[in-house]
Amino acid sequence: MNATPLDREDHISQIPALQLLQNLGYVYLTPQEALKQRGGRESEVLLAGILEDWLRTHNGIVYKGESHAFSEGNIQAAGQALKPVLMDGPIVVNERVYDTLCLGKSLEQNIRGDVKSFSLHYIDWEHPENNIFHVAEEFPVERAGSRETRRPDIVLFVNGIPLAVIECKRPSLPGGEHQDPLEQAISQQIRNQKEDEIPRLFVYSQLLMAVSKNAAKYATAGTGLKFWSVWQENRAVDAELGPLVNQALSAEQKAQLFGLRDPAVRKFFDELEREGPREITPQDRAIYGLCRPERLLELAYRFIIFDAGEKKIARYQQHFCAKKAMARLLTRQPDGHRQGGVVWHTQGSGKSLTMVMLAKAIALEPSIRNHRIVLVTDR
Repeated sequence: MNATPLDREDHISQIPALQLLQNLGYVYLTPQEALKQRGGRESEVLLAGILEDWLRTHNGIVYKGESHAFSEGNIQAAGQALKPVLMDGPIVVNERVYDTLCLGKSLEQNIRGDVKSFSLHYIDWEHPENNIFHVAEEFPVERAGSRETRRPDIVLFVNGIPLAVIECKRPSLPGGEHQDPLEQAISQQIRNQKEDEIPRLFVYSQLLMAVSKNAAKYATAGTGLKFWSVWQENRAVDAELGPLVNQALSAEQKAQLFGLRDPAVRKFFDELEREGPREITPQDRAIYGLCRPERLLELAYRFIIFDAGEKKIARYQQHFCAKKAMARLLTRQPDGHRQGGVVWHTQGSGKSLTMVMLAKAIALEPSIRNHRIVLVTDR
C-alpha cells in the first residue's frame, strides 16, 4: 500500500519548503536539469554551466577607459579555482573557498599588449538582485572513493554555487516518540560532511538547516550537534510571510515540481490550495528568516567567522545586535558626531562573537574610513 502524502516527509515538509523557496525567488531545477548543469557527473557539486554564464555576464575589465570581457580561458580558470583538493580537511578548505567567494579572484589578462591582473567576483554580495538563485531536491552526490551517492533533500545555489543544504523530516518518525526528527536530520548533515561521505558539497556550504513542520534548527559547516540553534526574528513577519506561503505556483512550476511524482501527490496539494490559506509553520518562519536571498547573502558575507579552526555563524541575537549597532553608528547627529551605546548581554549569549561580528561589519562598511576598534576585557 502506497504512503499517503501525510505519511511521507517529502510531502509534509519537503514540498512545502520547495513551494516557499520558489516564492522567495529560487528557480526550481529538476533532477535532470541539475545533473545537466553539472556536466552529467554526480561527483561534481558546482552547477558549472550556470556559474560560468554568470561569471561572463557579471564580470568585466575596465582598462584605460575601455571595457573588455574576461577571456574564456580566465572564465574557465575562475571556475577551476573553486574546485580545491580536500587534502587539508574540509573546514580548512571551506575557509579557503569562503575567502575566494568573498574576495574574488585575481586573474592576469593581456589587454592590447599590457599584461595586468584584474579582479573577478563570484557573487554580488551587496546587490542580491544581481545574482541568480536555484533550488534542487534529492541532489545526488557521489561519496568519496565510491559510486554510491548521498542525496541531501534540498540544496540552494547562488550563481551555481551550493551555499545552503537543508534536510527535511516529518514531525514524527518510526521508532517511537523519543526519536527527535531534528536530531536525526542534524546527524545526517554531520555524517555527510565526513571524509568518506560527501565533504566536497560542504566546502561551499555556509548555511545548514534541519527542518520539520513544527521545528527548525540551523548551523554552518563543521558545527557539532549541541551547537545547532533556533532562529528567531526580531519583529513580527507573519503578515509578509503569509502571502508567500499561500501564493500558488504557476502551472509551469507545478509541472516541474510534481512531474516525477505520483499524480496523487499533485492532486493532494491542489486540493489543499483550493481549501484556502494554510497556517504558517515554524518551518516556514525559519526558511523565510534564513533563506530569503538577501538574508542568505547577508549571513554568509557578514556573519560568518573562522575561529581557531572552527567555523561559526551568528545566532539571531548576535545578528540583530550587530545590525542595530551599525545602524546607530551610521546615524549622524546634527553636529556631525555619532552616538555611542551600550549592549547588555546575558551570560553565555555570545558577546565575544558579537563584538567580532560588529568589528567585521564596521570593516566592511565603505562609508567608515580609517576605523579603529579597541577591545577592553576583564581578563
